[in-house]
Amino acid sequence: MTELIPTINDIVKYGLNPNWTETDNGKLLERNLVKIYDLYFDIEYKFDDRDFPDCYKIEYSKIRQNVTSNFKDFGLYKTVLDISDIYNMDENATGDALDDLTDIIIDLLDIKERIENNSLSDGLCFFEMIFNNHTKQHVLDLLNFIQNKK
Repeated sequence: MTELIPTINDIVKYGLNPNWTETDNGKLLERNLVKIYDLYFDIEYKFDDRDFPDCYKIEYSKIRQNVTSNFKDFGLYKTVLDISDIYNMDENATGDALDDLTDIIIDLLDIKERIENNSLSDGLCFFEMIFNNHTKQHVLDLLNFIQNKK
């Protein structure tokens, strides 16, 4: 898991810094989203049953503001509610690439804080739980959005 914190840093910079100037932000983001997804499969930890203080809460609006300044071409997209229901193709929903990336960044900052301030095991346990239940869908949706806007 030595790549976890550097990969997190490569993604969260877009939410912590406005107007990030880098050639091809989209391609670099896509690469790092795939890395995070891949790292999820390598999670191994021994459960840490110590009580830790709650992690700080990150301000959604500030992260989203920075994400918006870094990805001006991100926006709303159409998605299917139930991809396996081939008989009901009319049930679409609207997704938001800016919200996807903002939520991913908030989850990754929480993982990073737990690793750095609580324990590696606590951070990896949280990574496994939050990725499987929340972050993964945002990553998949955002990767699909990036692919379809090319």
